[in-house]
Amino acid sequence: MCYSDRGDKGKDMSAQNTGEKEARLNFRLRSEIKDRIEKAASVSGKSITDFAVAALVDTADAVLERHNAANLSDRDRDIFLTILDKDVKVNKHLARAANTHRKLIIK
Repeated sequence: MCYSDRGDKGKDMSAQNTGEKEARLNFRLRSEIKDRIEKAASVSGKSITDFAVAALVDTADAVLERHNAANLSDRDRDIFLTILDKDVKVNKHLARAANTHRKLIIK
């Protein structure tokens, strides 16, 4: 179960050095997963919290980057569709590319 709590309860007192932390995530996991995370945090020289937050932030950033790269904004979509709707004037480079395509791809 995952949830976020934005109350003041349970604030980390060390947060004063790194900026105020006011949000929390709490979730349950199997004990063997917890043990693995604790071991990885220890090997990394990080607290469990710092290790978990870094891993979650890295994963969230990667997911959002993939999402944003795959989705066009409305403005980008409009520009793309406008370009597709324009009449194309065939120049010598386009004609040469079409001939090469016919010779190599369409046999």
